[in-house]
Amino acid sequence: MGAAMNLAGYLMIYLAIDGRTARPPVWLMCIYICVGANSQSFANTGALVTCVKNFPESRGMVLGLLKGFVGLSGAIFTQLYLAIYGDDAKSLVLLIAWLPAAISILFVHTIRIMPYPRRGRGAGSAAAATSNDAFFCFLYISIALAIYLLVMIVVQKQVNFSHAAFAVSAAALLLVLFLPLAVVVKQEYKIQKELEESIREPPTVTVENPAASLQMASAAEPPAAKSQQKQSTTTGENGTEPPPPPPSRSSCLGSCLRHMFSPPAQGDDFTILQALVSVDMLVLFLATICGIGGTLTAIDNMGQIGQSLGYQAKSINTFVSLISIWNYAGRVTAGFASEIFLARYRFPRPLMLTLVLLLSCAGHLLIAFGVPHSLYAASVVIGFCFGAQWPLLFAIISEVFGLKYYSTLYNFGSVASPIGAYVLNVRVAGALYDAEAAKQHGGSLDAGGDKTCIGVQCFRKAFLIITAATVAAVLVSLVLVWRTRNFYKGDIYAKFRDNAAADDDDDAEEEGPKWPKKEAEGESTSVNGRKG
Repeated sequence: MGAAMNLAGYLMIYLAIDGRTARPPVWLMCIYICVGANSQSFANTGALVTCVKNFPESRGMVLGLLKGFVGLSGAIFTQLYLAIYGDDAKSLVLLIAWLPAAISILFVHTIRIMPYPRRGRGAGSAAAATSNDAFFCFLYISIALAIYLLVMIVVQKQVNFSHAAFAVSAAALLLVLFLPLAVVVKQEYKIQKELEESIREPPTVTVENPAASLQMASAAEPPAAKSQQKQSTTTGENGTEPPPPPPSRSSCLGSCLRHMFSPPAQGDDFTILQALVSVDMLVLFLATICGIGGTLTAIDNMGQIGQSLGYQAKSINTFVSLISIWNYAGRVTAGFASEIFLARYRFPRPLMLTLVLLLSCAGHLLIAFGVPHSLYAASVVIGFCFGAQWPLLFAIISEVFGLKYYSTLYNFGSVASPIGAYVLNVRVAGALYDAEAAKQHGGSLDAGGDKTCIGVQCFRKAFLIITAATVAAVLVSLVLVWRTRNFYKGDIYAKFRDNAAADDDDDAEEEGPKWPKKEAEGESTSVNGRKG
């Protein structure tokens, strides 16, 4: 479905701008953009939610890696577009139309829930022990990819590349991009080898006497249960009590409302309504609206900010292009660092989100006061903080509200981005910029007039307001830190290991040989007949 939406939406946009179809009205073009842009949610949800469920104890690393590659995707598409079509802006939309759709269809069968890696058995133990090693290998490959893209962006700004040179650079890019497949093959071979070695070791089986177990269970049964069982056996069909009447519609509604406002403990599986009306979700949502909305406003207006502060066009193009690299750095750093700190020091992820929000205030203030030559540092800080908030947001949602309805709750968390961007970008930064530009150009902005604003004052008020909103987000996030302090002090992943151990026991009983059972009153018999 996502591939079809991507192809249909962006292909219609390409046909319109290339003049191959009649010029569509504005409302129809908005529909094309809506269909194409929202197709990304299908790929994101399918890949990301599935990987988090496959690796619940390494979800920070998984989220950091996947979101990190998303951060690099803009630079990757640029290199592929230059290699395939050259410097043809219309063809970039065509590439965006067919390439993601083709990739989605080609790799759709790899997106599936895999058995959870179990600790007690050969294959599961090996998978659990080596999964983190694989994630760090993926991290090193992604770092190499980011460095390669960084070098290519800088070099291409300084040197005029031919089409053949773009093709060679794109071929090297694809080689690094598909290098994680080699890591996967190596890990699968290692797990298979350790499984074969574990099979060679003979199992030790201890079995029980079923008759003695039944006698002990009967002796331990409470008298009330026995009398109830006796009464049920002596009562005939006519003596049985009729079933209770079905509940009325009003009682069902009241029960639903009571259930919605009676959530389980943090870390258990919330229903969708329980999560949406919870205080934790409300606090997290408000914090991310201000945090992500503020950093996204800075990124979207970085070109105009540089122009208003008097930077050269070449410098503006360079640090705008490099924002995707800082975005990637924030995503992988937040994902891996939060996972390591949580495992070693029980450092809560909401507190790390608070620190990221606090750091982004420094970037906003640099823009607000127009410190000379500070826009480079501001772009690094803001790009890093924008990327770092995403894996933290999605990891917190998965940990506090459970994984049962994570697909829906994950996308609900994503809504913070457009809401924050509309409020802070359109209603605050855009309106104040237009007002200042109108003041500089005689008090009005005609449709064909100059709308450029020059000077520190163009974005000063807007980013002071954004800084204040981000400080408010820091204070709000501290409420979440306080509410989840006891939850993050414990072992939040213990239930996954317990469930895996229980599954191991069940599989051992199903797969083990049917030995004669003989155990009663604490006396056990091993396979060779000796008492244990």
